[in-house]
Amino acid sequence: MKVAMKNDVHVKNGIVIPEQELEITTSRSGGAGGQHVNKTSTRISVRWNVKSTSALNDQQKARVLEKLQTQLTTESDLIVHNSSTRSQQQNKQLALQQLGYLVRKALHVAKKRVATKIPRAVKEAQLQEKKRRSAVKKMRKVMYDE
Repeated sequence: MKVAMKNDVHVKNGIVIPEQELEITTSRSGGAGGQHVNKTSTRISVRWNVKSTSALNDQQKARVLEKLQTQLTTESDLIVHNSSTRSQQQNKQLALQQLGYLVRKALHVAKKRVATKIPRAVKEAQLQEKKRRSAVKKMRKVMYDE
């Protein structure tokens, strides 16, 4: 049995991205904030390589690579940044949650839509309503005797 690490990312149904596969870096946040922003490294970047992960099987990797292809680097790294709060720890937790959310969303398999046939009675009712509306509009027309 594996022991869950503090920074493991829980995706879904027992799929966990281990902490050792994540590269977590800090940097200075941009934007407003005065001197505090210039002194502290609160921005968190989490980098995870999809191709070399042990958390996903080959089919899941292919699905994630396909769904997130616009967000991946050329080395198949998924990078998530967060600098929404002034706390480095909160930003780290939010970045890890965002990573889990992106992978969970990419792994989701949509149910195939089953086409249903419109019953004959419903079609008839629709046609009757169209005829009724047509008659109402015809009655509004001004008739001229020539």
